[in-house]
Amino acid sequence: MAAAVATQSQSPLFPPPVNSETSPAETQVPGRQRAGRHDVSAIINYYKEPGDGSPPMPIVIADNTVKNERPMVPQQHTIRDVTGAESTYALDEHGFQFVRHASQLAGLAAFQDEARVAAEYYPECVRLLKEITGAPRVHVWDHKTRSGPSNWHALGRGNRSARGPLLRAHVDQSYAGAELVLRRHFPGEADELVGRRYQIINLWRPIRPVLKSPLCVASAPSIPESDLVAASIIYPSDRDETWTILPGARHEWYYKHRQRPDEVLLIKCYDSNADVPARRAPHSAFEDPETADEEPRESIEARALVFYDE
Repeated sequence: MAAAVATQSQSPLFPPPVNSETSPAETQVPGRQRAGRHDVSAIINYYKEPGDGSPPMPIVIADNTVKNERPMVPQQHTIRDVTGAESTYALDEHGFQFVRHASQLAGLAAFQDEARVAAEYYPECVRLLKEITGAPRVHVWDHKTRSGPSNWHALGRGNRSARGPLLRAHVDQSYAGAELVLRRHFPGEADELVGRRYQIINLWRPIRPVLKSPLCVASAPSIPESDLVAASIIYPSDRDETWTILPGARHEWYYKHRQRPDEVLLIKCYDSNADVPARRAPHSAFEDPETADEEPRESIEARALVFYDE
């Protein structure tokens, strides 16, 4: 219990930048590396439209196997390191937020223990999201650990057990897909809940400091609605709907260099409030050429429905 008390006594918010008057735009001078930060020129893989108006090829998940053969096209981007300016970015303005939070669980074995994650980690996530968002009700319904190679999709049958980073720009739920999730988990309350504000937020945490295949997230306002393409995930008896992302030269991507386990990235996948600047934040793993030979990344992402009274 001592660890839990210590965690709760510390603010999860990062301090403001040393130069608090510097705006995000002012820190993004093309060709200039910011002092103390590790910006990376890297590939983001986007959806390649077939040109015939057909929808994206669905991802099929069955028998512990993920079949993802959707065509992608690479585009070079500068991915900005937020180190020292973490507090600049917020969920409703950018679609993502970095917070400080040390879990009572530590190490890959602990996070692969399904019972411990459900009993100990889910409540941590609920408390953290309530503190950050002010929402009175939070429900964590799913999580995924990743410790496999970046080519895990190509491993064939059973590849889900070797799940690694996803090197494709995406959002976990489309607007329609978010309602599918809500109705699946709260069928008796769904008609009432869709009339109030709700969100889907991912809590992404490194299990050890990230070297290979960091996760980056796009500033939501830099991704126009026209760059979002609804795409299906098919299960034996159900389906989900996500966004896959078209290429865009103006997309702004961010990550935290050598992100630690106590540095949690909150990613907004959906917000029913259409008036906020950020309703969804695309994200993707990417390869930093300097760390391509490091051991595979270890991380956990928890998915939560966040409900408001408004």
